[in-house]
Amino acid sequence: MKTSGFFAAGLIAVLATLGAGSALSSQADEGFDERPLIKVPADGKYKVVYDLRSDKQAAGINRGLYYIRGLIEAFRKQGVKPDQLDIHVVMHGKSGKALLIDETFQSVVDDPFSINPSARIVSDLIELGVRVEMCHSAMKSKGWTAEDILPNVVIVHDGYTRLIKLQNDGYAYIGGF
Repeated sequence: MKTSGFFAAGLIAVLATLGAGSALSSQADEGFDERPLIKVPADGKYKVVYDLRSDKQAAGINRGLYYIRGLIEAFRKQGVKPDQLDIHVVMHGKSGKALLIDETFQSVVDDPFSINPSARIVSDLIELGVRVEMCHSAMKSKGWTAEDILPNVVIVHDGYTRLIKLQNDGYAYIGGF
């Protein structure tokens, strides 16, 4: 008797599923896509810290800076304005080369005619409110001074303690650059 009850319940569940599938199928036939597109709230505030260590490039500029610009654009497409974003970029190791003035950059790449291809994006990001930060320890290890670094770049004692502080303050960490 219990077996037939389970069988009946199972049969009802199967039929209900088939019926729901038919309903979804008919909607799909009408051109509806039932998968939601999840967006961030347009009225939110977002705190992010990027950890940039590499000098790899994308589109001719520092790869990490390229992706930060992409993140700002992704937020914009969802209705989030730059003033709703609190983005810090902590640059250390090889990534610091992207923050050099042209004269120092020329010396580092051993080309007297070269210009820093990332200087413009750094300036643009700072103008959008991104806080670009350079690790002082990395600067010292490379023999760079504050005068070698682009204007409006903030110099922090060291990259790792800065990253820890910002994460403790609730910033979402994005690394791998």
